[in-house]
Amino acid sequence: MDTKRLMLAITLSLVIMVGFEFLQAKFFPHPAPTPASVAAQPVAEANSPEAAQAAGAPGTAAAAPAVSGPRLAIETPSIVGSMALTGAVLDDVRLKDYHVTRDPNSPLVQILGRRDGDKPFYAQFGWTDGGTGTKVPGDDTVWQASAPALTPDAPVTLSWDNGEGVTFQEIVSIDDNYMLSVQQKVVNKSAGAVKLFPWGRVARDYQPVEQSSYILFDGPLGVLNGTLHQVSYKSTRNDGGHAADGAAYSETTTGGWLGITDKYWLTALVPDQSMNLLGAVRYLPAGGGDGHAYQTDFITTSPMTVAPGATAADEMHLFSGAKIVGILDGYSKEYGIPNFYKAIDFGHLYFITKPIFFALDWLNKQIGNFGIAILVFTVGVKLLFFPLANYSYRSMGKMKMVQPKIAAIRERLKDDSTKQQQEIMALYKAEKINPASGCLPMLVQIPVFFALYKVIYITIEMRQAPFYGWIHDLSAPDPTNIFNAFGLIPFDPTVISPFLAVGALPIIMGFTMFLQQRLNPAPPDPVQARMFQFMPIMFTFMLARFPAGLVLYWTWNNLLTVGQQWLIMRRAAGAPQKKTTALAKG
Repeated sequence: MDTKRLMLAITLSLVIMVGFEFLQAKFFPHPAPTPASVAAQPVAEANSPEAAQAAGAPGTAAAAPAVSGPRLAIETPSIVGSMALTGAVLDDVRLKDYHVTRDPNSPLVQILGRRDGDKPFYAQFGWTDGGTGTKVPGDDTVWQASAPALTPDAPVTLSWDNGEGVTFQEIVSIDDNYMLSVQQKVVNKSAGAVKLFPWGRVARDYQPVEQSSYILFDGPLGVLNGTLHQVSYKSTRNDGGHAADGAAYSETTTGGWLGITDKYWLTALVPDQSMNLLGAVRYLPAGGGDGHAYQTDFITTSPMTVAPGATAADEMHLFSGAKIVGILDGYSKEYGIPNFYKAIDFGHLYFITKPIFFALDWLNKQIGNFGIAILVFTVGVKLLFFPLANYSYRSMGKMKMVQPKIAAIRERLKDDSTKQQQEIMALYKAEKINPASGCLPMLVQIPVFFALYKVIYITIEMRQAPFYGWIHDLSAPDPTNIFNAFGLIPFDPTVISPFLAVGALPIIMGFTMFLQQRLNPAPPDPVQARMFQFMPIMFTFMLARFPAGLVLYWTWNNLLTVGQQWLIMRRAAGAPQKKTTALAKG
């Protein structure tokens, strides 16, 4: 009974969550997009960012693959990579602490990729002329670097003279983790004032394998005017593909951040939080990659005016690295970045999900194993809900005791269902039984279940986290399979069907569910009873493709529930007998 209610409750919760996501994306109001390009601007408005973007920046023309040329080496304790000095393009970032697989000899995870490779993904900073006819650096500009390598202790200045008395500089610095700072400086030694719009962009010139679902978002996203915006690759193509500048979404904002996220990695522009900017998400034709190009960019809403003999500068930051909660929170405090933690898709239940993450992360730091941390966390959840479970299982114990009386009522009044229900309810009332009490512990724990699923699936701290034995990655499904004799037969059953992937841990989970089922009152209806018996099998197949950490939680939770339920129901069953014995002696 309890397991059946749990299955029904989880199914309903899934329907509600998926339905809410659909309704929110489809019908809930969103801020009205600001046009990112106005082709017919009057001359008096030539200094607007819209006019600047219409002129071709930041990077609204088809992106061309990078040509070979000099590069600036980059190395910090966390990353290794390089920047192309042709175009001043950061297109090579690899993470020292993360490998593609658990094998330490496997390649490092590469976030940003070379423009002349098969997966171009890069960041770039530049200027657009604001109507003064100033020659600005472009994709073919070869910058001069003040040093051969960029390190946390040694910033590098990139310089380019336009031959007309204006020198452009990008003063690049980087910290020990994943934040790069770029000061865009202009030195005007010409005879007239220049007006320029500084900009920055993050571009991905290929179509990645999308993982977006109700449990995870990946793609262009950012926080503009304090609100998180997630623009899927699909909607970017559909909404922006026909616009002159490819803009699918744009909005004027003060500060904020904007970039492209994957499951565990993020590359995002972070401007000075006092700057007024126009942020945009675009889909553009690409000269490299596979023909697709997605871009997020910022451009200032007011031009930088540099008088003759003067110097002016703006600064923008770039995050490119792993979405580690502590690092994102640290940057949020250091630079005043609003809601930077939302780069990690904690979802609508973030007020539950994030505390659960902090609890598991703290336990892991104390114990040294995320699997054990999950087991300890489960015990804590059981203790937290013990009073509710105590009430529920006592009621279930009484229900199990009155099953013979209920069966007798059903047999006696089998032709009068109304009278039958009335007498059963009268029996419940006389015995002080609440038939709905069995649902309460499960309903309360459903948000915890989904929040834990989120934490295990999306947080990089859980990526490739081992347990013991055959469980080498708690964020991935159990790697074993009963249908090939747990690896003894050289055959992959999933080529036939993905449902033929049932590992040892899900089977153990199904057995614990069967044990729990044996303690519950059996449904009086034979059809329901048979369906009830198949539920452990159904759940075994259903959870087999879930992360092993979640199956571990469910298995341990079932075992704790069996012990707790057996103890409480035994005490509840013994109480009436003791009372009857006492009355007989009296």
